[in-house]
Amino acid sequence: MGKTIGMQFIQYMAFFEKIIGLRTVHCFSYNNVIIFVVKPRIVARAIGENGFNIKKLASKLKKKIKIVPAPSGIKDAEKFIAAIVYPVKFKKLLIQNREAIITASPQSRAMLIGRNKARLEELQNIMKEYFGINKLKIVQ
Repeated sequence: MGKTIGMQFIQYMAFFEKIIGLRTVHCFSYNNVIIFVVKPRIVARAIGENGFNIKKLASKLKKKIKIVPAPSGIKDAEKFIAAIVYPVKFKKLLIQNREAIITASPQSRAMLIGRNKARLEELQNIMKEYFGINKLKIVQ
């Protein structure tokens, strides 16, 4: 499935490559954090020793940064989503018939949904983009 990238994120990806010297697969925003998706084998190099590269990027962009490994299919969906929403934790992710259901505690559920469902919509867009999921529910 083709991923769409806005002009701002293309610039972030170019900046990432210039500063760190590694290619990123995709870039998007979730909860005011810029998330760079890289190949799983280069995650440690992208993060850098003691998080040096993340700190360097964050200070230059003046934004919070996360680097997560690219999923290799729908089987990696739970790990991928958990990495994106961290430090918020959920119990499990169930995917069936192009619909995802995240089970979470009441507090985590509130944090995953966000004010005016902003985070829910962001997460729904990410799920659609990466896994072709049309509907996302967050339940207790």
